[in-house]
Amino acid sequence: MRQITPRLLSWASVVDQQALEQARRTAELPFVYPHVALMADAHPGLGATVGSVIPTDRAIIPAAVGVDVGCGMIAVLTQLTVEDVAGRPLRPLRRSIERAIPLSAGAANRRIVATAEPRIALLESEAAAAGLDPGQRSERWREQLGSLGSGNHFIEVSLDEQDRVWAFLHSGSRGVGNKIAQHHITVARKLMQRERIELADRDLAYLVEGTDEFDAYMRHLGWAQHYALLNREEMMDRVIRQLGEFFGQPVVEAERVNCHHNFTQRETHAGRSLWVSRKGAIEAQAGQLGLIPGSMGTRSYVVEGLGNEMALCSAPHGAGRQFSRTAARKHFTRDQLRAAMAGIEYRDTDAFLDEVPGAYKDIDQVMADSADLVSVRHTLRQVVNVKGD
Repeated sequence: MRQITPRLLSWASVVDQQALEQARRTAELPFVYPHVALMADAHPGLGATVGSVIPTDRAIIPAAVGVDVGCGMIAVLTQLTVEDVAGRPLRPLRRSIERAIPLSAGAANRRIVATAEPRIALLESEAAAAGLDPGQRSERWREQLGSLGSGNHFIEVSLDEQDRVWAFLHSGSRGVGNKIAQHHITVARKLMQRERIELADRDLAYLVEGTDEFDAYMRHLGWAQHYALLNREEMMDRVIRQLGEFFGQPVVEAERVNCHHNFTQRETHAGRSLWVSRKGAIEAQAGQLGLIPGSMGTRSYVVEGLGNEMALCSAPHGAGRQFSRTAARKHFTRDQLRAAMAGIEYRDTDAFLDEVPGAYKDIDQVMADSADLVSVRHTLRQVVNVKGD
């Protein structure tokens, strides 16, 4: 850990100057207390750095949560082992998962399936209680429950250090969460203009506790965070069904972990009750299970939190980008992607070139930087990878 300024601590051994400057600007806000914690996977984001933990007193920065509200991971340990997988072509399994779950930006289900119905009913009830009409933000929010999205979102089948089969996926609140976030970021910007509050970055615009704007954001944020969690649950149920059909036996779940990494909640730190926004970071209280995925083609980790108070009981959410998507497409080749994915069943396409592992930080270095934040319970290696264009 390095102390960058009195109010900025960093666990990143590799971090670019733009991310550090962005984090410094955030840490200087008067309502940030006691400090911003920068995780090992930190890289520049909208307003606030991706890979940062931002505790705030009686105020909230919508862009410090991010536009993919509630984005996170879910993993399930099954009774299946490498003996079930060995020698079997896995392309049919990949394709069956791709048929069961809509992929890519804007993708949605053609119809609402039985497993999604009770989840949607619950979300409808919660939206009414929150004074939210999700249809105003995205007409297809119901149809998108159980869909993956694109970018770094993925579905994987992996083996752990004991050669047991895990299902693992990464996704968030889809279009409706994005639109909710964009709306409240705009509201915060307009409030700053109205109150003549000057900011180093307009995307650090904030809402003050006790105002109608703050209350509306927190209600809508809570709904979107739950939507993201249920979206992952719905997709995981479908992946489990596909695994069962492919291997010819019902899947027995031994363990399930579902955690956010773009979210806000109230916590107590340094003797105060604060709003803690984790933008690209997971909660890592002592004994709390979490998930840290690597990049496409690299290892992922099931971890247990160590409750490091200096890090605000947090840990990184993944490898963290080193190249922008545009830069990665210019720098890397499809042959390099193929080499990185050797031995893994995936859809071989140029569409994933910006997701090549070289575009990300070394996950092993990220984990080494985080040795005082989490302990590793399981190390996962991919055998099947599913992504959206």
